[in-house]
Amino acid sequence: MRSRKKNTAVIATYGDHEVIRPENRLRGYVSDVSPDPDEEDPVASAEHALAELSGEFGTWMDDECERLDKARKVIVHRGVNENNKMALFHAAHDIKGQAATLGFPAVAAVADSLCRLIEFTPMAQRIPVTLINQHVDAVRAIHREYARSDAVQLAAQLNRKLRDVTDHFLVEENKGRPDIVEQITGRG
Repeated sequence: MRSRKKNTAVIATYGDHEVIRPENRLRGYVSDVSPDPDEEDPVASAEHALAELSGEFGTWMDDECERLDKARKVIVHRGVNENNKMALFHAAHDIKGQAATLGFPAVAAVADSLCRLIEFTPMAQRIPVTLINQHVDAVRAIHREYARSDAVQLAAQLNRKLRDVTDHFLVEENKGRPDIVEQITGRG
């Protein structure tokens, strides 16, 4: 094993993969006021707790990906209704929100694209199952292949393609809703 620092991330290189531990930026988000010397430093406590839990992050992300896949399978087999649409949305939204904390930040963009697809489609039954499958498969593939040295670049390329297809679909579905089209395209 060989370790090196890139920016402030620590990269450990093994024979067939790399493990990238991003910089912990928690301290930068809190006040510079020194804690009372008689009290435990809350930032140090939080950093310590995160470090102790970090070994479980991969398993937690596996569980979140499995939850997303199960929600997708329900839609594939039963179609879209309000309950299973919301289950898929919440699974994707949780991944979007937790990906960076769990050490898989490149997964967040694809999960965000899936959330947008669900959120901005006026009639959920019209969402192409193929597009749902592509998003879920992309999240799972990015997570599975995260140890690859080119994973972040591949994730960005995959996300761009999915985002383009999703945005095209959403613009078509929202033709009569210019305010929504502005939100989708970022114009406005």
